[in-house]
Amino acid sequence: MQQKSEKKATGPRRRRRRNRLRTCRTDERTMAQGGISGGKLFITAVYLVAMCRAVPVNDLLDRASQRSDKMHSLSTLLTQDMDSHFPPYGRMQMPRPADCHTSGLLTPNDKEQALQVSESDLMSLARSLLRGWVDPLAVLSTNAITLPHPAKSSISSKIQELQEHSKSLADGLDILSSKMGPAAQAISILPYTGGTDLGQDRVTILNKFNFLLSCLRRDSHKIDSFLKVLRCRAAKLQPELC
Repeated sequence: MQQKSEKKATGPRRRRRRNRLRTCRTDERTMAQGGISGGKLFITAVYLVAMCRAVPVNDLLDRASQRSDKMHSLSTLLTQDMDSHFPPYGRMQMPRPADCHTSGLLTPNDKEQALQVSESDLMSLARSLLRGWVDPLAVLSTNAITLPHPAKSSISSKIQELQEHSKSLADGLDILSSKMGPAAQAISILPYTGGTDLGQDRVTILNKFNFLLSCLRRDSHKIDSFLKVLRCRAAKLQPELC
C-alpha cells in the first residue's frame, strides 16, 4: 500500500515538471514571434523566468543541450553551403583559426580536458562564447542578404535561425548559471573588432564570410561539448559514459 501511495505522489510531480517545461517553451516561442508587447511583455517575461527557475537543473540542461546541438548543426550546414561555391584560391587567403576573435579565451581542447574543468567554469566558458557571437552573427546576417553566392537566401535563413537559437540558449544559460553560483555567472568579454564591412570584391567578401563561419562552427562545437559534459555530470554518469 505504501508503494502505491508513493507512485501516486510521483505522477503529479512529473506532470507538473512537464507542464513547466511546456510553459517555458510555449511562452518563449510566443515572445520570439512578437505576439506579446508593452506591459504584457514584461509581465510574461517575469512569469517565464519564474516558471523556468522552478524547472530542475537536469531538465534545463537537457533543453540547453538540444539547443546547442541545433546551433552546431546549423553552423556545419552553413560551412557546407559555402564550400559548394567557394574559390579554391580563396582558401589560401583565409586567416588561421588562431585569428578568430574568441581565440583569446582559454578553453579545453577536447572532452577529456573538459571533464577536468569545474561545472561553474564550463558554464562560464559556454556563456562567454555565446555572448562573444552576438555582434559577429549580426554582421553575418546583414551581409548574407547581398552575399555573392547562389545559395544566399538559404544561408540568410539559416543565420537568422542561428541567431534565434543563440538568443534562446543564452537566456536559458542565464537561468542555469543563477542556480550554480557567482563563478558560473562570470563572463569573459570577447570583443569583435572585424567591423561590419566584409570588403568590396567578391573573393574578399566570400573569404571573410567563410572565415567567420568557420570560427562559429568551431565555437558552437565547444559550447555544445561543454553543455553535454554538464548534462552528463548532472545525471551523475561515469566519466567514460559522457
